[in-house]
Amino acid sequence: MLQQLKSYVTAPVSAAPLAVFRIIFGGMMLGSIVRFMAKGWVYDLYVMPKVYFPYYGFEWVKPLGETGMYTLFGLMALSALGIMLGLFYRWSATLFFLSFTYVELIDKTNYLNHYYFVSIVALLMMLVPAHRHFSLDVLRRPQLWVSQLPRWTVLIFQLQLGLVYFYAGVAKLNTDWLLEAMPLRFWLPAHTHLPLIGPLLDKVWVAYVFCWFGAFYDLTIPFFLSWRKSRPLAYLTVVVFHVLTAVLFQIGMFPYIMMLSTLVFFSAGFHEKILNLLRSIARVKSPENTIFAPVFRPVQSILLTLLAVHFVLQVLVPWRFLLYPDKLFWTEQGYRFSWRVMLMEKTGTAFFYVRDPRTGRETEIHNRDYLTVNQEKMMATQPDMLLQFAHMLRDDFKAKGMPAPQVRAEAYVSMNGRGSRLLINPQTNLAAEEESFLPKYWILPFEEKALQPEAVGQKE
Repeated sequence: MLQQLKSYVTAPVSAAPLAVFRIIFGGMMLGSIVRFMAKGWVYDLYVMPKVYFPYYGFEWVKPLGETGMYTLFGLMALSALGIMLGLFYRWSATLFFLSFTYVELIDKTNYLNHYYFVSIVALLMMLVPAHRHFSLDVLRRPQLWVSQLPRWTVLIFQLQLGLVYFYAGVAKLNTDWLLEAMPLRFWLPAHTHLPLIGPLLDKVWVAYVFCWFGAFYDLTIPFFLSWRKSRPLAYLTVVVFHVLTAVLFQIGMFPYIMMLSTLVFFSAGFHEKILNLLRSIARVKSPENTIFAPVFRPVQSILLTLLAVHFVLQVLVPWRFLLYPDKLFWTEQGYRFSWRVMLMEKTGTAFFYVRDPRTGRETEIHNRDYLTVNQEKMMATQPDMLLQFAHMLRDDFKAKGMPAPQVRAEAYVSMNGRGSRLLINPQTNLAAEEESFLPKYWILPFEEKALQPEAVGQKE
């Protein structure tokens, strides 16, 4: 069976789908980076903040200063252009992956599912010879040209997209989404001004339709796209779905990235037509002979093994939340990197207090002395960020001469329309708690009846 699978994934297929995917991916990334810089977000997110919230294990990733960050984004844009044109492709793909992922790791405040998706696709792009068909590298070195590549070079992108969609659907199989139509019941009425569909968006039954269709769509669309007969209608659904999400919700480039990336499911003939159009515009001819990319079997075996490990992790990581107690949306332990897209409305306010153990005097912190508006907003509802900020305060007060400062927080959080309640134990000295992948015992269990600080203290 394994031999049959290996024969299937290594069989020769047209190189056109991979070439088109390379052009689309590089073009989208170049446009996104230019847009990011033009809107001033490089300065706002990676220069202006006084502190940053790195991911656990990546505390060594630091912003590079104003000149360094603009230089890094410039290199990122050049590497995206190199990917699109297939120019110095291996170097371009590697530089793009490293620069983009570095920026993503600086501050978890800015985490978005499609940033994670871009990092994964960039990693996969490093592993495939996407420059050996319709590229400037081929113009520089004609001997690189091939007409066929192993099937796995295209299959891995179809599989990655399929996992994103499928797990986004699995994430919607929860009571808040299916039985309460939350948070769409809150979000949709804000768009009643839209023509045609606007008057319907304040109807509760419309929110339920959106929720149930969204779950069905995400769970099934990879399979409909994979079947030739259903593919045209399925792709039309993709376009309608993502255009609606782009109009209704401010989620940046994600809808457009998914719409264009999904073209990789189409046949080789479809992609050949796209390339023929581009050849006519560029006035270049394609060689007529059929050449299959030479395969170095030991290298291919290593790559296939690494890809198998990658996809096993992609399948397992979204389930890690099962290792943690209580409601996932509440604790957010195991929430990131699991394709949970727009599933909750969560707001909160956090009050921090630093206590001097020598005198017992407690000082209330003005969060904005340290954080930007967005950092404060994101930190207030996410326990790991609350812990990080407490450690920042501990270190700052230590540097000012206070030995062993104690830090506690009162974080009041509202989730999917429920009343505000305490997220963490306000009596816990967060300065003494260490970050880890273990469950955080100081997160209060989710209860329908909100607990007040004094009640938590009595319970303890």
